Amino acid sequence: MLPELGRLIEMIVKEKGIDREIIVDALETAVLTAAKKKLGLDLDLEAQYNEETDEIEIFQFRTVVETVLNPNSQLSQEEARENLDTDAELGDSLGTKIETNTFGRIAVQTAKQIIIQKVKDAERDNIYGEYKGRKGELINGFVQRFEGGNIIVNLGRTEGVIPHSEQIHRETFKRGERVRAYMYDVKRISKGPQILLSRTHPAFLKTLFELEVPEISEGLIEIVSIAREPGNRAKIAVKTMDKDIDPVGACVGMRGSRVQGVVQELRGEKIDIVPYSDDQVRYVCNALSPAKVDRVYMYDDTRSMEVVVPDEQLSLAIGKSGQNVRLAARLTGWKIDVKKESLVAEQDEAGYKSLLSIPGVGERTAQLLFDEGIKSVTSVASADTEMLSSIKGISEKKAIALIEGAKQAINLELEEKDS
Repeated sequence: MLPELGRLIEMIVKEKGIDREIIVDALETAVLTAAKKKLGLDLDLEAQYNEETDEIEIFQFRTVVETVLNPNSQLSQEEARENLDTDAELGDSLGTKIETNTFGRIAVQTAKQIIIQKVKDAERDNIYGEYKGRKGELINGFVQRFEGGNIIVNLGRTEGVIPHSEQIHRETFKRGERVRAYMYDVKRISKGPQILLSRTHPAFLKTLFELEVPEISEGLIEIVSIAREPGNRAKIAVKTMDKDIDPVGACVGMRGSRVQGVVQELRGEKIDIVPYSDDQVRYVCNALSPAKVDRVYMYDDTRSMEVVVPDEQLSLAIGKSGQNVRLAARLTGWKIDVKKESLVAEQDEAGYKSLLSIPGVGERTAQLLFDEGIKSVTSVASADTEMLSSIKGISEKKAIALIEGAKQAINLELEEKDS
């Protein structure tokens, strides 16, 4: 029925890379299915590959009984001892070999279909297992086709997909064009493994730098954080424990050769490489590069910073459509409020004058409050006694008086506005 099985098995194992046991099991299942289709589903049949004869043998098993009620599943002890086993006892299950060449053409076709399906399933399992272990890698392929905004990529043995949401805005590809992407997930679906690729994932940028900068792949330089607006601009923060290595310089490379390799792969995406610092104020200042920062006010409770820059540096610090400060905030994890020097000076002057409106506050007290970042009447009114009394030169009694005086000043101002 299925000639030269041994050669067929070895051929499938070699061409498809599938375990021999899986192929043998598929053949046994296929022939067993064909046998049941021909002989009847109620028979107790078993298939087994015989390597010596190079064929799948089918055995029908029947139970030895005293009185035969169903010849398909039972046989008498007399028949069993005469034809199968001279020592057969009641209750034994004995097998009789059935000639497989009686199954017919339809049965053989059914067997072939099952073999094909089993091979496909095994191929899918192999591919899934192979690619599941490669999650987080860069992968190369060729654009095969486009489906509903998704890019289908030919990876050789299988296909990958770059969903529309994982594509860089304005980036276009043609059929047959080489494409490199980051494999961020592998899913098992009915059609086979679905390999999900991305060109927008922050880790795509990280793995590109690992390829270009040996110090990163060797663990001498660490990429601490990445913030991207794919296709436009990105910021990466780097650090090293080796004092002899300049992490930024190593990532940039001689005459920018290393970073340019990444920029070219990302088709012109601008990349800022900034040094990480455990000093969070310095880190935020680095992240706002190329803008220069005058001073910073940090508020731990809200995890925010007020950054003051020279007037001529404001547009550079904020960036086009707020991109620079937005990326810096995402890179560092701090909320960043950028203000120009002249505006802050005006606000400081107004705040200082407002402090002088609090009963009992003179220039000395106003300066003490101002130096501690308490720059308005409302800040004094909302402060607690313990915090104010911790300022050198302000006692607990005076702190209580300041808070009450600030509240009175606010109420007086409100009354004047209403009148």
